[in-house]
Amino acid sequence: MFAQTLFTRAVDPVIPQIAADLGVDVKTAALLSTAFAFPFALIQPVLGVTADFFGKTRLMNVSVAIVAITTLICAVASSFPLLVAMRIIAGLVAGGVFPVAMAFLGDLVPINQRQVAIARLLGVALTANVLGASIAGVIGDMFGWRGVFGILGGFALTVSVVAWFAFRKVPTPAPRQFNRATVIANFRGIFADPRAKVCFSAVFFEAIFIHGLFPYVALLLQSIGETRASIAGLLIACFALGGVAYAVAVPYLVRRVPDTALMLTGGALAGGGLVLIAMHFPWQAQIAVFTVFGLGFYLMHSCIQVHVTDLSQTARGAAAALHSSSFYFGQAIGPVIYGIGFAHGGPEPTILFGAAVVLTVGITCSRLLRRPAPKPPAG
Repeated sequence: MFAQTLFTRAVDPVIPQIAADLGVDVKTAALLSTAFAFPFALIQPVLGVTADFFGKTRLMNVSVAIVAITTLICAVASSFPLLVAMRIIAGLVAGGVFPVAMAFLGDLVPINQRQVAIARLLGVALTANVLGASIAGVIGDMFGWRGVFGILGGFALTVSVVAWFAFRKVPTPAPRQFNRATVIANFRGIFADPRAKVCFSAVFFEAIFIHGLFPYVALLLQSIGETRASIAGLLIACFALGGVAYAVAVPYLVRRVPDTALMLTGGALAGGGLVLIAMHFPWQAQIAVFTVFGLGFYLMHSCIQVHVTDLSQTARGAAAALHSSSFYFGQAIGPVIYGIGFAHGGPEPTILFGAAVVLTVGITCSRLLRRPAPKPPAG
């Protein structure tokens, strides 16, 4: 999971470099995020069912290996269409890692301990995001965008080989026989819980207006005279650093603060972060802005994830996949919406509109997401 997450945001700091080298517009190059996120979202229900019936650890191994290979091909891509094609293939299989790991965790950890466990899982992913974004910026300044793909892809390939042998020693349940009727019943059971529609809608809008902005961070910095890819990488890394701060604080928070308050606070902090980003402060001040922005997002998002793992006791892989699908559809659409907004209304009004949506998501989740009361014992 660390290896796959390492380069999830690693492309964003070098978007202007890719555009210049391959002769495309910056807004077109920013769609590399969409090329990864849209197929990721589209294939998630299939991967969720695959994980439930054919083995979660097995699927994670294969997925990391394919992502690594496509990333290495990106390093030598001679045209933008080839780069897009490899990002599409990577997106199709990348969903077999983090969402499946979250479902696997749901199988192992009881609900009253799950938020802390998910926070620790996020801590691993966020550490990778911090390193991926910041290292990518430095590598981009030193070796260009091809160096980013080559170095991170080589690391992921190494990890996939090591993980293949490591997981062979981990006892896992025997694969279940695929049953179409069971699959349909599982999906119906998930949507029978009223929380499902709230969870999946919330992460969809989160992704559009929070993660959809990341491909434009370098462009926003250029508007204030800062052209270094390493600074764009630093700010994106600070977003993830806010999530790491959440992961460290969560054992204290869940004992003392209701999750409804955490979601409301998270929406307010994330929305406020977008407002401050729209003000174009010097990049030194934006270090703090992006850190608070990230803290707010993960306060809200991790609470939603806990509810997702509780939507089904027998099909957590499918539930996690639907959650991830909604989130990545948002990530796929986000750069397009921001691109249209920047072109026709300007960056500031577009980002401020996003801030209002994110705050609304926090308020809505805090009011509608409640764990159902335990059923009384039969008889």
